[in-house]
Amino acid sequence: MSSPQPPAIEVRDVTHCYAGSKAPALDHINLHIAPGDFVAFIGQNGAGKTTLAKMLNGTLVPSTGNVIVGGHNTREGGLDVLSRLVGFVYQNPDQQIFSKTVRDEVAFGPRCLGMEVREVEKRVGHALQLVGMEKDAETYPFLLGRGQRQKLAVAAVIAMSTSVLVVDEPTTGLDLKGTRSIMNLLCRWNGEGRSILIITHDMNIVAEYARRTVVMAGSRILADGPTREVLTDVDMLKQAYLEGPQITRVAHELSRRFPFPKNIFTVKEFYQEFKKALEARREA
Repeated sequence: MSSPQPPAIEVRDVTHCYAGSKAPALDHINLHIAPGDFVAFIGQNGAGKTTLAKMLNGTLVPSTGNVIVGGHNTREGGLDVLSRLVGFVYQNPDQQIFSKTVRDEVAFGPRCLGMEVREVEKRVGHALQLVGMEKDAETYPFLLGRGQRQKLAVAAVIAMSTSVLVVDEPTTGLDLKGTRSIMNLLCRWNGEGRSILIITHDMNIVAEYARRTVVMAGSRILADGPTREVLTDVDMLKQAYLEGPQITRVAHELSRRFPFPKNIFTVKEFYQEFKKALEARREA
């Protein structure tokens, strides 16, 4: 019998205080992320989500406790080591785009890691193909639309071939088409065995894509579990000043009046259950 894979990330009793602040930004956080997991972090602004994310790539070091990434303690690994393990895509892609061409932007990370020219070209080609931007390779990045720049930021991280990808608000400012494009891209990357962590306020995105959801409130983890269980726990979400997807709230209201399941969190599921309920009423 094969032994289980070690966690991609372990957060062990981490507390963090910013200079000049009396209240901790993170308060005794414990978390395990498995290889190939797809996790959403939700919570109000100031709950600690982004602070926790920055712990994972060594941008921040805990005041107390330890973060272990791929077996490396972030206190000791150094950014050169951690950059090979954890990729981070910021909420605003323009904060991390600076090269003259799309190709150079994607090649920057692998070049900094000292990879040979052939390996750099291979990784750039794979990343651009994955995001569907091969034809834009020689384009000046800031001539691209917002959605394309977001894809470029993701491609630049993909080229690093990290085992973990953290994306802060992946769909902010995107229309439905751009949102689908980015999320499907993350799903394909996840399908290659990478762990995907998204920070988002969009509950519909969480419901559709994340297999696991972590709720943060008051600098602590309030809940951590399968997304369906988390997003349909109305009372718990209220404690974090959150609401589940609109369709879930509609299902809860119907369940007060008719025999209707509460644990609905996608429109497709709602339609199927509502159709069953109508048919049952006709037969009654």
